[in-house]
Amino acid sequence: MLAAAGEIGVTDRESAYWAGRLTLCGEPDDIPTYDAAFAAYFSDAPALPPTPQTPPRATRRPTLLFAPSRPGTGEADEDETTVASMASDTEVLRYRDIAALSAAEREEVRRMLALLAPGTAPRRTRRFRPAARGPVDPRATVRRMLRQAGEPTRLARRRRGAKPRRLVLLLDVSGSMAPYADALLRFAHAAVRRRPTLTEVFTVGTRLTRVTRALRHRDPDVALGAVSRAIPDWHGGTRLADSVTAFLDRWGRRGTARGAVVVICSDGWERGDPTALGDQVAHLSRLAHRLVWANPHRGKPGYAPLVGGMAAVLPYLDDFVAGHSLASLEELVGVIARA
Repeated sequence: MLAAAGEIGVTDRESAYWAGRLTLCGEPDDIPTYDAAFAAYFSDAPALPPTPQTPPRATRRPTLLFAPSRPGTGEADEDETTVASMASDTEVLRYRDIAALSAAEREEVRRMLALLAPGTAPRRTRRFRPAARGPVDPRATVRRMLRQAGEPTRLARRRRGAKPRRLVLLLDVSGSMAPYADALLRFAHAAVRRRPTLTEVFTVGTRLTRVTRALRHRDPDVALGAVSRAIPDWHGGTRLADSVTAFLDRWGRRGTARGAVVVICSDGWERGDPTALGDQVAHLSRLAHRLVWANPHRGKPGYAPLVGGMAAVLPYLDDFVAGHSLASLEELVGVIARA
């Protein structure tokens, strides 16, 4: 407001009025409040210029995924019923099992999955960077003194930098995980879109496939189309031990899993020896900063990790969460952020 008043001048009250109104009012609803404040400040001045009448804004009615059960008696009742029904249905949809959704409900869940932003918390790095406060940086201080011919100068200070940890996702795309594969891949797409250089995504089944590059496309449908063409074992068998071994040999030990947050999304069905899977997951847990396992059956009533693969890996997990609904995937986002 001060900058605007300096440009147009404040020789008369009307100029001051419009300088404040054009800079302090963000919408028509702010004008009455501004008029009252202006009148209170300039109470000894003549009346304010008339405020132009702003036409009422059209109210955009939300699109319903489900029709309300009972229509209202009036226009206001109908609007309130529409909004309440939409909010209630969306809340119920968040907790429903993804495998039991209809086509329309799956499309709604896909739109909500695109709004997720999985990301790890920042960690302190070993490298220092200049800072206004912190320990004295001896080398930078000496270099600064040499530029001043050896005369004492202001002390240079430094502090450790911060950067997010790497996030690694291992997604089971075998036949037993077919109802959840689409949602998990869209979850991975949201993670890659947030931090493309610090997120790695692999699919596991009968073999290991890296799909990070395919998921970097902005459009999730185009990205999942590229992923489906890149995966040769889509909806096939499950060899988790072999897939985790391949990940450790080619990627994990070379730095991808070191200090990272590793998330395995699988139901734990293993065609091979569960003991071998337990040994590989134990090795992976020693490399990773945090090892999280998301099992879609974890959130179902009466579930117990009695499958051979889950029983073998359970002692080495830092977090064991569900992954069967939108709410459980939102919980997984929180687990990754807290790690």
